[in-house]
Amino acid sequence: MKEGIHPDYHVVTVEMTDGTVFQTRTTWGKEGDVLKLDIDKSSHPAWTGGSQRIIDTGGMVARFNKRFSKFGIK
Repeated sequence: MKEGIHPDYHVVTVEMTDGTVFQTRTTWGKEGDVLKLDIDKSSHPAWTGGSQRIIDTGGMVARFNKRFSKFGIK
């Protein structure tokens, strides 16, 4: 490996949404930082099998539903 061209690879602590923590090595942040997750396998519908929620930012979903309502799309 060439010297001085690779990012710093160090240990950080990852905190899941349910409060569990573990340590991993990464190039994110700096040594000893804590990465707090907003979404992880215990809260994401892809893993939990829960329903998906659509967040309507700026009325985009409402405009879509209005525009395509004649096609029977809900």
